[in-house]
Amino acid sequence: MKITQAKINELLTEPGCEHNSQKSGEKKKVCSQQAQPGAAQGGCAFDGAMIALVPITDAAHLVHGPIACAGNSWGSRGSLSSGPMLYKMGFTTDLSENDVIFGGEKKLYKAILDIHKRYNPAAIFVYSTCVTALIGEDMDAVCQAAAKKINTPIIPINSPGFVGSKNLGNRIGGEALLEYVVGTGEPEYVTPYDINLIGEYNIAGEMWNILPLLKKLGIRVLSKITGDARYEEITYAHRAKLNVMICSKALINMARKMEERYGIPYIEESFFGIEDMNRCLRNIAAKLGDAELQARTEQLIAEENAKLDITLAPYRERLKGRKVVIYTGGVKSWSIISAAQDLGMDVVATSTKKSTEEDKAKIKKLLGKDGVTLEKGNPQEILRVIDDTKAEMLIAGGRNQYTALKARIPFLDINQERHHTYAGYSGMVEMARELDEALHSPVWEQIRKPAPWDLGNEILAESSLDWLDLPEEIFV
Repeated sequence: MKITQAKINELLTEPGCEHNSQKSGEKKKVCSQQAQPGAAQGGCAFDGAMIALVPITDAAHLVHGPIACAGNSWGSRGSLSSGPMLYKMGFTTDLSENDVIFGGEKKLYKAILDIHKRYNPAAIFVYSTCVTALIGEDMDAVCQAAAKKINTPIIPINSPGFVGSKNLGNRIGGEALLEYVVGTGEPEYVTPYDINLIGEYNIAGEMWNILPLLKKLGIRVLSKITGDARYEEITYAHRAKLNVMICSKALINMARKMEERYGIPYIEESFFGIEDMNRCLRNIAAKLGDAELQARTEQLIAEENAKLDITLAPYRERLKGRKVVIYTGGVKSWSIISAAQDLGMDVVATSTKKSTEEDKAKIKKLLGKDGVTLEKGNPQEILRVIDDTKAEMLIAGGRNQYTALKARIPFLDINQERHHTYAGYSGMVEMARELDEALHSPVWEQIRKPAPWDLGNEILAESSLDWLDLPEEIFV
């Protein structure tokens, strides 16, 4: 798949994305942010493509570029596997200056054959980088020749970092799956209750909280795109009856085009929070259009909610009314609000970073008129909001933990680096436990005490003269 300016414009003006909704008197907006001097973009297109595709666990992921580009997101994202671990291995062609001058296509071809010989992967995804794109490597031709040689799918991912943001890279990864993978295989059998999960990356194993619930209802997840996925299952994703979008609009182009090509409808849902989980199961059952399935769904929801009411009762008592600021992006901006409110917490502010217009509408509805939204947050702004709202906790990504420590308030990591599962009903219990432990840790009482050097001269002077009251015997 060649990345041309027309293809980039197509992905940035994706009709299914709320950022491009036509408003009265306004031109259509594109899903891109203009870079500002000194500001981080939050990940490049190369990074975004790898985030979307690396969780395919039985495939090899080869980075065609300098070795520095191999420091990619697979090491920082907690996408877990129930089987193959090949996706955890980093492969790179390690281009040198000589390769930049004379070309690295032969080196790429040799690397593909070597990976096939040593690891025999189900497929090999080859990622271009800024360097290989700039020197004009014909990666598509090399992949095609190598695939013919070893009779293994070799998928070129033309997503050099300079073409755009991480979100654009996600969509480029989705385009590659549509062009080279989806529709190339057939499942052993199909059922009326086959669905695909799109944009679910099994962070910390969260998807494993959801699959048992769907199995109880008789719903089969035909393809997972891409958390804990196998290459083969994505080849027959076109046989599903419904696509369930989880990660906001990252792969919205894939869901929309599958609806156009294969007639598969899609819905966007969240697995965070009791109300959102209930709504998700109900919407899936309703879309599949089976009255008996809907009845089973209501029974399962009633059973799970009854158990949760008992398990969460002590946590709700301890968390009720505690003020919290949420600083994250995309679908989590509103889905985590719902989860926190289910526990009785008061969400006083959240971010709208990477959020669509639809996300922002949900945020406003959940926060109410007094809620604060942060469009572009930085540590100084977050600290100001914490101080103004008298917030008692910050829920954010790992990079913001030091902001919370500076404010002397507890912190909960909600982003992809986390090691705890917060999705589904069981994830709700885990989240409540983590929130409770963070808020009621005795360390906060200690660190909020004034430091000795802040106590004032009189107290210091008084404490320094305490030796005058000692008995005379001590000086003998």
